[in-house]
Amino acid sequence: MTPRAPEPPEPSRSTPPAKPVTPVPIAGVGAFVLRYGAVLLVKRGRPPGVGLWAIPGGRLEFGESLRAAAEREIFEETQVRIRAGEPIYCFEAFFDRDGRELVFPTSPEGWNPAMHFVIVDLAAEYLSGEPQAADDAADAGWFTSGAADELQLQPATRRFLNHVGFLKPPH
Repeated sequence: MTPRAPEPPEPSRSTPPAKPVTPVPIAGVGAFVLRYGAVLLVKRGRPPGVGLWAIPGGRLEFGESLRAAAEREIFEETQVRIRAGEPIYCFEAFFDRDGRELVFPTSPEGWNPAMHFVIVDLAAEYLSGEPQAADDAADAGWFTSGAADELQLQPATRRFLNHVGFLKPPH
């Protein structure tokens, strides 16, 4: 009979197995949807930016095109059907552990964001549906330029709406 190698010891039940930590940016999409001169916005129901208004969108899934992701995410959040077009804006956003947006410092010393997103916003054509808050949105609706300017917008959303000329730039 051949001698057998000893069985490895069972892992200790007191400490969970170590998981590698690989912080990476999260890819996301949004869609700039206009209908009768009003833009589709959602009030965020979860961090980051809970309670602030933003362009609807979410995470890009592996193997999913930007257009497919935008169409899926906008429907999931608002119940509005769109046809996503070309990318019109790309930005990155950093957030602290409480979901507040951070501004990238001039010096990286002490820089410790909890979340890092790279977002691609696409132009989109409205197809059907009336906005209803769903998924992680607390509210959803159409807003004219004047009404959107009065909302508590996520800083990245305000920058985007200024960039595309929907809001008047601050004086």
